[in-house]
Amino acid sequence: MTESWLNKVNWSEDGLVPAIAQDAATGRVLMVAWMDRDALKRTVDSGEAVYWSRSRKKLWHKGEESGHVQKVKEIRLDCDSDVILLQVEQQGGIACHTGRESCFFSRLEQGHWVETDAVLKSPDEIYKK
Repeated sequence: MTESWLNKVNWSEDGLVPAIAQDAATGRVLMVAWMDRDALKRTVDSGEAVYWSRSRKKLWHKGEESGHVQKVKEIRLDCDSDVILLQVEQQGGIACHTGRESCFFSRLEQGHWVETDAVLKSPDEIYKK
């Protein structure tokens, strides 16, 4: 397979594109991260989500520390070619570094953010160093 498909992505000036990880079974949005060309290519090649960590300035294979790997079932590109949607099977049921199923665990209620999702596993247990 040629890599011309990578050229269809409308990369930002810094070479990144936002990537949404969505549970393939439930449709719930689990997280949003960033990908560069190499991350997207590695994701396709490995079948597991690889992102670009802006804070660490390096590739990040989701689950490399936590074990909460994302098995990619489908990859889509939006109509403007500037957002990637990954349909994933989330290993361990935890996508968020806070130990929750989803990073979107706060809901706005009457002008206040309310945490609506329980912590499934303490981050201290997940990220033993």
